[in-house]
Amino acid sequence: MSDTSRRRLLAAFAASAAAPLTGLAPAHAVAATDVPAFPMPDGLSSARSWVSMAPLDAAHFTPVALATPLTTTVLAGTPARTEVSSGGQRVALLTHGARTVVLPGPRRTFAENKRPFVDDFQRTLPDLALGEGDRVYWGTSPGGGRWITSDTFKTDFSVVPGTGIIDLTTAGYSRHASLRDDEITDVDVRCTARFDKVPTGQACSFALTFGYVSTRSHYRARLSFLTSGAVEMRLEKEVDNDVTVLGAAVTLATGVRAGADWTIRVRREGARIQAKAWPSTSTEPSSWAFELTDSTPSLTKGRVGLRALANEGCTNLPVRLSASRLEVDAANWAVLPTVAHGDWVRLLPEPFDGTWTAELEQTIRGWAGSTVPDVLAYAAMFLGGAAAVTAGSGPAQGKQVLGEAGYGYLDPHGYLLEGADFHEYMKVGWTFPDGTYRGPSSKQVGNLDCSGYTRMVYGYHLGVPLERGAGGDSGRLRRGGGTDG
Repeated sequence: MSDTSRRRLLAAFAASAAAPLTGLAPAHAVAATDVPAFPMPDGLSSARSWVSMAPLDAAHFTPVALATPLTTTVLAGTPARTEVSSGGQRVALLTHGARTVVLPGPRRTFAENKRPFVDDFQRTLPDLALGEGDRVYWGTSPGGGRWITSDTFKTDFSVVPGTGIIDLTTAGYSRHASLRDDEITDVDVRCTARFDKVPTGQACSFALTFGYVSTRSHYRARLSFLTSGAVEMRLEKEVDNDVTVLGAAVTLATGVRAGADWTIRVRREGARIQAKAWPSTSTEPSSWAFELTDSTPSLTKGRVGLRALANEGCTNLPVRLSASRLEVDAANWAVLPTVAHGDWVRLLPEPFDGTWTAELEQTIRGWAGSTVPDVLAYAAMFLGGAAAVTAGSGPAQGKQVLGEAGYGYLDPHGYLLEGADFHEYMKVGWTFPDGTYRGPSSKQVGNLDCSGYTRMVYGYHLGVPLERGAGGDSGRLRRGGGTDG
């Protein structure tokens, strides 16, 4: 499962709240006071995922108001489910053979925003066909999606470990590379690149693009490297091939040698655009070279990327642009993946066998109106921006057990590898019920793949016994797909 598709896992947790699970009582749950909330975003400065809950009122705290006795009804359908009611209102839904119980509670909204990421091109690309005549020319950025390069000049793009390369082999034609995420609105992004020679005849330029819709429509903060060795910066927008200069040329340096790294940074929030650039060996300037407002409806959202150009008349081609880093420090999606509902999910110490007992009734009464963190609260604590929480005791004492999780470490081709289990996130060794010991992983610290995520929430935090791997039918939570681990 890719990191992008994992954005939808929270919705999957909500949709499958009553999935059958078996096991014993929680052993490693973190106390309610140890689980901090994290807020809704307040502009780009805190672009992050968030959880919000409607203000509490007396109606949410109903244990003493529940009727005696509660009414139970076995619902038609498969799997068998028992509805628990009080005064004609549902207060719990139990699935036969499962530990999960769904209860009504204060309405919550869960949303996940775009995560910050860095692409430093640390990959060796495979000769991988993607379709008819299509190949991976810049590969996939960790956290940013696949790079899309100009169709006409695909062979001018390549990657060596640590560098994304654009070879300007002909003058007068732009080369574009953008990340396949068309939904970015506000963004704080920077890139670092260098030319291998000072151009002759005419200038060469590279730009950081944002609000990118196509090669013909985008914003760009552009650095021009002149034949004199001077570097000029411009802020431009292009809409259907019509170029508008938003910020006139500013000379940033003279006598620049070939091979010097430069960094461009752009921050856009609403209609406000700020941009600056500096030699990468220098300290970032405290002030912006450009600060202005521009509202162009067709460019309110789009990709980020790079553009390179050798002007007509450049005589010492090919000129090579080497990009060493593209970094998104913060970004907002135009529409956040969001789940909003009033369902709270709890776990029984044993699977429900269909028998309603006085002890079970007391458990349900204790849960009615409770806002102690539930399954979904723990699940949300691994979204982007979630605060780090360390364990105070147990096998993971002193280790992080909650907080923003990645998906996996990068393989030599730059792809995120599956395999990050719950104990690897915490960097602790783990002995499973069959006696097998799995050591900690220095590569997977802070990462959870789809199975690891499920096992971390249901297993480590909520006590469902864990199987070592995917095999067997022990009734424990296995590694695999869905509720099998």
